[in-house]
Amino acid sequence: MKRVMLKSNIDKATGFEKRFENIGTVVFETSSEASVAVAKEIEALIRVKQAQKQPCILGLATGSSPKGLYAELVRLHKEEGLSFKNVISFNLDEYYPMEPDSVNSYVRFMQEQLFNHVDILPENYHIPDGTLPKAAIAEYCDQYEAKIKALGGIDLQILGIGGNGHIGFNESGSLQNSKTRLVALDHITRVAASGDFAGLDNTPRTAITLGVKKIMEAKRVILLAWGEGKSNIIKASTEGEVTSRVPASYLQEHNNATFILDKAAASKLTRINTPWLVEKIEWTDKLIRKAVLSLALHVKKPILMLTDADYIENGMSDLLADAGPAYDINIKIFNELQNTITGWPGGKPNADDSKRPERAEPAKKRVLIFSPHPDDDIISMGGTFKRLVEQGHEVHVGYQTSGNIAVADDEALRFANFVIDYNNRFGIESKEAEGIYKRAVAFLKNKKSSEIDTEEVRYIKGLIRKGEARATCHFVGVPEENIHFMEMPFYETGAIKKNPIGVADIKITMDLIDRIKPHQIYAAGDLADPHGTHKVCLDAVFAAVKELKPKKFMKDCWLWLYRGAWQEWGIDEIEMAVPMGPDQVLEKRKGIFKHQSQKDGVVFQGTDSREFWQRAEDRNKETADLYDVLGLSHYAAMEAFVRWHY
Repeated sequence: MKRVMLKSNIDKATGFEKRFENIGTVVFETSSEASVAVAKEIEALIRVKQAQKQPCILGLATGSSPKGLYAELVRLHKEEGLSFKNVISFNLDEYYPMEPDSVNSYVRFMQEQLFNHVDILPENYHIPDGTLPKAAIAEYCDQYEAKIKALGGIDLQILGIGGNGHIGFNESGSLQNSKTRLVALDHITRVAASGDFAGLDNTPRTAITLGVKKIMEAKRVILLAWGEGKSNIIKASTEGEVTSRVPASYLQEHNNATFILDKAAASKLTRINTPWLVEKIEWTDKLIRKAVLSLALHVKKPILMLTDADYIENGMSDLLADAGPAYDINIKIFNELQNTITGWPGGKPNADDSKRPERAEPAKKRVLIFSPHPDDDIISMGGTFKRLVEQGHEVHVGYQTSGNIAVADDEALRFANFVIDYNNRFGIESKEAEGIYKRAVAFLKNKKSSEIDTEEVRYIKGLIRKGEARATCHFVGVPEENIHFMEMPFYETGAIKKNPIGVADIKITMDLIDRIKPHQIYAAGDLADPHGTHKVCLDAVFAAVKELKPKKFMKDCWLWLYRGAWQEWGIDEIEMAVPMGPDQVLEKRKGIFKHQSQKDGVVFQGTDSREFWQRAEDRNKETADLYDVLGLSHYAAMEAFVRWHY
């Protein structure tokens, strides 16, 4: 198999051939670095074709993965003179039916992300037509493939990957010789896209996609994948068997295909997740802890019950030779894990804190909890949140965004109607309120599935979420003056697609931190959030903290990261685990229930059908169960945190 390597930050010690993957994979620190590297390869190909006076035939993808790539190609055009006049492109797919000017069409996506910003000739880019009569699609698809064949095939095909391993819209079950065609979309695919369409009911059920056969015929294939949410399917696609259940696995049989990944997407690969199974490694404290906990869970034994034989039989004889016997290693890791457990997340006053995750002093701390949406604080760390207040700390909450797009239209109407009824009952005349209500009703009655809410409707929805956030804070015991609605500008587009983080977002974050001067900051480190809001909010916190670092108060400020409804920290990553009893679990549930607009039918459900309170309880129970299985104290639930050092 021909393997093509792009320059990356892979540790040279790994060696390219010492892998479990059956296909070339290159891991970069960030998606930005990866996108730049891929753009350079495309640039080189375009320039070679220009020198040969030949067209460059590119296969292009849509979705979030190639956005950084397209941005870098635009930069190369504008700043380094890269011309696209010899480029002919064919896009992988398009929803059906779909008007080209729809906010969700791939025609519009490609124009906004790339085509409108470079000098590609309009007649040279091709995107499947989502407006055709169904009877005309088969012939159209044959012609689409014929155009590619007439040009000599695709020189370089860019792909993303779906959660079920689909490439293009070739869903699970697609055969390797499948042609360009109309397909029914898998439920998982539709759920993943439902955020863009304001709910599953509005999400298309079918799409036109380039067939697997044409993808496999491309001279070069690069698949892009970013984030933890893609890590499991990347492992299955690269290390698993070639199967129609995971169409991306077909690329193992391509003679010039490469998976380009960021660290998070690559995190489940065997050579990265369990490098000791691949080669001799230098056993750091972090790797020892990860290996021992993985071993205990694999053999289903408490840590202190692991034997020399367990280590030897599971590829860890090197560790045994370096740090053994097993008993000594077991005791060390058991004590480390034991020391993560604390019922005093703000530190225990007048106690020896040498083995505790938090400092004892100052006994009463100023605490700032950043909540990306108005319910992330209570969903993700509600038990810790309440305990910090009960233990006498000065707790502040910074609600980073309004969360208005997650409120259903009927909730907004109900709220507006309440204001009218309230005014009528108490004799309050307000023509403005009546006008807002009438305009909201008229708009929502005729609202198209892809249409952005009016500013008035968004404000009403934001008020609903503000009220729910206040109710939660009051339930926990946070005074009104400690509730801060930040309304970061990047979020307020009215659409699912948000703006990039900006200077104003960072300044708002900095100003709040500087005003409170906290001893503790809690922020959402949940990068598996499918909508990306958590990541932008976290980037703003990181940027603000780094900017404020020289200030004196920051020397006493620790930053703890929690995770939200989507994913939990790995057991080997946890640095502070706050246990909860059954009564505290119920109290947390009551706090979550204050967010009534997010119950009984969430607008952005994700792929998980459970409500957020159920996800939170199950996740916290699973964490507690892991501690129990590993031989530590058994609790009803646990909330987990990782400290970020700046």
